[in-house]
Amino acid sequence: MVNESLIARCLREEPRAQHELYRALYPQMMSICSRYERNKQDAVARMNQGFLKILNGLSKRKPEVPFELWTRRIMINTVIDDHRAQQQRKASETLDAPLESSTLAEVNDYLHHMEADAFAVLLERVPEMSRRVFNLFAIDGYPHQEIAQMLGISEGTSKWHVSHARQVLQNALARMASSTATTATP
Repeated sequence: MVNESLIARCLREEPRAQHELYRALYPQMMSICSRYERNKQDAVARMNQGFLKILNGLSKRKPEVPFELWTRRIMINTVIDDHRAQQQRKASETLDAPLESSTLAEVNDYLHHMEADAFAVLLERVPEMSRRVFNLFAIDGYPHQEIAQMLGISEGTSKWHVSHARQVLQNALARMASSTATTATP
């Protein structure tokens, strides 16, 4: 548990306190970074970068801002900053065909039974930029205008990436649901 005493000890740069803070924040930080990074090593690297930013920014933190929200924002910004640094390389993306309405019903049924970890694995199928925008919008709750500013894209592009991510996820879910239905039928 993070308390003001632990934060004060970290401000005094006590190594044990910093380690204790790292252990306390690890689950939240890793969860955020894993949603944005496909590779576990990249997620750990982003998490460590973010943690250093947290330690270096402790003295600038406003006490009225809840600590967990402040650290969450730093972690998300760290991932976005890394994305900006790597924005030159672009992967080619292809659009899949739209789904039929009967397939959407299978997808919705399959989602009811899906675990969070399975969804994280499924999210890895979404192209990198669309996954980042989808995470910011659908999971972290950022509006398209703010996403556009953070990533240096237009609002329309942000909306397209969310739509594209949903389409990729729906197609993947449809394939999974139909293969599950096929194997379940005697």
